[in-house]
Amino acid sequence: MTEPRIPTIDLRPWLDGDPAGRAAIAATVDRALRSAGFLLVTGHGVDPGLRGEIREAAREFFRLPHAAKEPYAVRVGARGWLGPGAEANGYAEGTETPPDLKESLSFAAHEPTGDPAVDAEWFLPNTWPAEVPGLKAPIEAYLARMRELSDRLLELLAAALGEPETFFTRHTGHPTWGFNVNWYPGTETVGLPQPGQFRIGPHTDFGTVTVLDRQAGKGGLQVFTDEGGWEDAPYDPEAFTINIGDLMARWTDGRWCSGRHRVLPPPADVPAEELISLVYFYECDPGTQVRGIDSHTYLRAQLDAITAG
Repeated sequence: MTEPRIPTIDLRPWLDGDPAGRAAIAATVDRALRSAGFLLVTGHGVDPGLRGEIREAAREFFRLPHAAKEPYAVRVGARGWLGPGAEANGYAEGTETPPDLKESLSFAAHEPTGDPAVDAEWFLPNTWPAEVPGLKAPIEAYLARMRELSDRLLELLAAALGEPETFFTRHTGHPTWGFNVNWYPGTETVGLPQPGQFRIGPHTDFGTVTVLDRQAGKGGLQVFTDEGGWEDAPYDPEAFTINIGDLMARWTDGRWCSGRHRVLPPPADVPAEELISLVYFYECDPGTQVRGIDSHTYLRAQLDAITAG
C-alpha cells in the first residue's frame, strides 16, 4: 500500500526505545515532513477529558456578549481575546484576504528569564477571564503536557534528520510558546463568508512544531501539497495533528517544508457548524539563531504581518 501523505505515528514504540521501531518511525517522519509537513500522532498519553474541559469553559467565554469580552481584547501576539476581524493569516503570504472568521483566547509563555527586555516582550503574565473561573486549571495542566510532548517530538525530529536527539531541545531550555483556543462559530454569528474568506486563511505556521487538537467538521482543516493541491486533513479523535513551521523548515535547510494549511469557512449545507480547536505553537529560546536569522525577530515580524485592521 502507498504510504499516506499525512501518516499516523504511534509514539509508544518511539518512547519505549526499541531501536528498530524507532528507526522506522524516524524514517516515516522524514518522508512526511518532506512532502506535506504534517503528521498525526497517537500514543501521546494526554487525557482527552482535559481537552473537553477546556472546550467547555472556553465556549462559555466565547458565548458571552461582546461587551463582556471587550475588556480582554488584544492584538495578535498578546495575551487575551482576539475578537472578530483581529487576524488575517493570509496576510503572511502577501494575500489581501478578508479577516479570518474566528475568535481566539490567546495565552503565551509567562515565566520570566530575568532579562527585563526579553521578559517585557516575550514572558508577560497571562490573562484569565473572571467570567469563566473554570478555564485556568485545565489550560495550565494542558500546557504542561504540551511542553513535554513538544520536546519529545523535537527529539524525534532530530533523529529523523540523523542528528543527536538534543539537536533542537538544547535550544528549548526557556522557550517561547503560544496557545490559542480558536472558536469557529456558524454563520449566525459571523455572517456569510465573503469571497476568499476562511475561518483561517492559507498560511504556514512560524515556529518549530505546532500541536493541534481539533474537531471533525466540514468547515475544517485542509492541507496543501504540490502533489495533491488542497485536501482535507485526515482526522482521528485520538490523535494530535502535528505540523512544522517556518523556523523548522529553515533549520533543516529546506529539507522539510513548513505545512501550508487553511481552515474552511462555515459550510453552506451546515451553516450552524461550531468547532473549537486547541493550538499550541512551540518555538525556541529567545536569541536562538536559525541559519543566520534571529528566531524571535522573525516571529515578531510574522505576528505583526497577520494583524488585521
